[in-house]
Amino acid sequence: MVSTVTDRASVPPTGCSFPLGASLVPGGANFSVFSRTAEAIELLFFDHVDDARPSRVVPIHPVKNRTYHYWYVFVPGVQAGQIYAFKARGPFARDRGLRFDASKLLLDPYGRAVVTPKHYSREAARFRGDNTATAMKSVVTSPHSYDWEDDTPLRTPWSRTIIYEMHVRGFTAHPSSGVEPSKRGTYAGIVEKIPYLQQLGITAVELMPVFQFDPQDAPPGRTNYWGYSPVSFFAPHQAYSSCEGPLGALDEFRDMVKAIHQAGIEVILDVVFNHTAEGEHDGPTFCLRGLDNATYYLLEQDRSRYANFTGTGNTLNANNPIVRRMIVDSLRYWVNEMHVDGFRFDLASILARDSSGTVMANPPVLWDIESDPALAGTKMIAEAWDAAGLYQVGHFVGDSWKEWNDRFRDDVRDFFRGSSDSVQRMADRLLGSPGIYARKEREPEQSVNFVACHDGFTLNDVVTYNRKHNEENGEHNRDGRDDNRSWNCGVEGPTNDARIEKLRNQQVKNLLVATMMSVGVPMFLMGDEVRRSQGGNNNAYCQDNETSWFDWGMLSERAEMLRFVKLLIHRRVLRDVEHESQRLSLSQFLRAARHVWHGVTLNQPDWSPHSHSLAISAELKNEGLRVFMILNAYWEALDFELPKLANTTDSWRRWIDTALDSPDDICEWNKAVPIGPDTYHASARTVVVLIAGAKV
Repeated sequence: MVSTVTDRASVPPTGCSFPLGASLVPGGANFSVFSRTAEAIELLFFDHVDDARPSRVVPIHPVKNRTYHYWYVFVPGVQAGQIYAFKARGPFARDRGLRFDASKLLLDPYGRAVVTPKHYSREAARFRGDNTATAMKSVVTSPHSYDWEDDTPLRTPWSRTIIYEMHVRGFTAHPSSGVEPSKRGTYAGIVEKIPYLQQLGITAVELMPVFQFDPQDAPPGRTNYWGYSPVSFFAPHQAYSSCEGPLGALDEFRDMVKAIHQAGIEVILDVVFNHTAEGEHDGPTFCLRGLDNATYYLLEQDRSRYANFTGTGNTLNANNPIVRRMIVDSLRYWVNEMHVDGFRFDLASILARDSSGTVMANPPVLWDIESDPALAGTKMIAEAWDAAGLYQVGHFVGDSWKEWNDRFRDDVRDFFRGSSDSVQRMADRLLGSPGIYARKEREPEQSVNFVACHDGFTLNDVVTYNRKHNEENGEHNRDGRDDNRSWNCGVEGPTNDARIEKLRNQQVKNLLVATMMSVGVPMFLMGDEVRRSQGGNNNAYCQDNETSWFDWGMLSERAEMLRFVKLLIHRRVLRDVEHESQRLSLSQFLRAARHVWHGVTLNQPDWSPHSHSLAISAELKNEGLRVFMILNAYWEALDFELPKLANTTDSWRRWIDTALDSPDDICEWNKAVPIGPDTYHASARTVVVLIAGAKV
């Protein structure tokens, strides 16, 4: 747990260096901030967020109130809700990596809440001159005063985890959400929609960034909608709160987490510890740049320039001891005080680089996170690459990290769009990607499997567009991935052709079944269950509008698709978890499943480059079930031989056939339909799942 000062007698009249940030104590508050190179630091208090001048300025004495590089002060009478900020004086010497600007208001790196003035200006923070009235400011909080009502971590087993990646604002911002206007796009809005998440059946929501971010870090006239532009690693984003007052976001976020937990769903945060909103050399000064630029950021040999391994202008110096501590303290805070269940680390491979940008074999910050007892049991997911070409999927450092598996995305898309030489890759993905992970003898759930996520096409757009359509982003369609591995089924964009629409529905179901049936942890994107479209925009980071929002009218329009997804999820969460308690590796798990590959003929899979179909039989011993799965990505129907069942009174039963119309495309697990004993006629571009056993 993040320590706080509770005994006034333990705080000297001048204050103390620990803990960092603002800590309430009897009679006032202690403030502590790190700066190795500052010559003077001031603490400023404000009565209102829009104030152009502070109500009080407290100089921090560079000798009496400084120990090592920690500047601190005790201020009597301070209470929760007090708005504050820092100013730091020192040399502005770019060639030495120093960028002090005493005219700029600075956020507390450890501030637990942030408020934004009505006339906030990113531009004012970029250029010399006072920006007090237009700057974000920190707020003193009382983190232990919240009543969690016995809320505890859910600890859902990985083998029963189904992740739903969603955007806080986008989930309820659309008028069709039915949420009252004041709560649309907020933490409170999500609370109102928890029954939908329960009915859907997912076990975890993965929230896109909720750390306070800069909404103006976007092209002119647009908004940073995704939020990958943090200004604080401790404060929940204020604009996602429906509450008035400087502490509104803090309590509303916790209300949301508590309510989601009461519904049996975990909360995973998408966290950005690889860069900040301060951008490149001509970017704004919000916090770290103005306190100790060379400590917090990776600099080029030319110290006036930032190393840019993130593609966003700067890179956090994550393995510096001060930054390492800040990252771990942030994670502890969100787990202990905000009760989140896990984290997905954006561009996590950045955390493997040292101060020169060189990749380290054993990065200290990753092992700090891995070995911290306060984080034991917390779900950790790595996006195991960065924007500079470092790719670590399959060999990310650590013993417990799960990984976003983008090769699953690419190979499954390739297979179902009919690409050559894709069958063997598809087979590997179905089995948890042993070609990537088996050598590490890691658990079956190391691979987080997805076909669509926030970054790229939605699942609908994977089967509707051959190319990206990002013109609305204002970058002349140059942004976003060109390698989408999509297929529009014959027509680019929406169509009234019923034949093509049927095929697209079928392809979406194929992709969903592959994701849910594969070994690993399945994840899908908000709205994919009803074929939400972004109009072919595969980089909608600046589209805070109906392009990105969840249209709740789709629930009735795509009711058959929603039913399919619900039934698919319902069976997935019944998956056996015994292998987790036994700590079986992926290789051991696969051997126990006694899986066998087939083609149209039993035991004769076609691995040739021109093959487009395969089948697999497997035994789920602990569940008393046998499964036969057919994947026919060929453009013609094929007849597949079925394995003989040892029990002559038993029969194969059809659970899924994506070529059939609803409700025959999928049924409740225990109502699977008996079929003939010898062969199954699989239509073109179809996935079929047959089951047999005593528990059917």
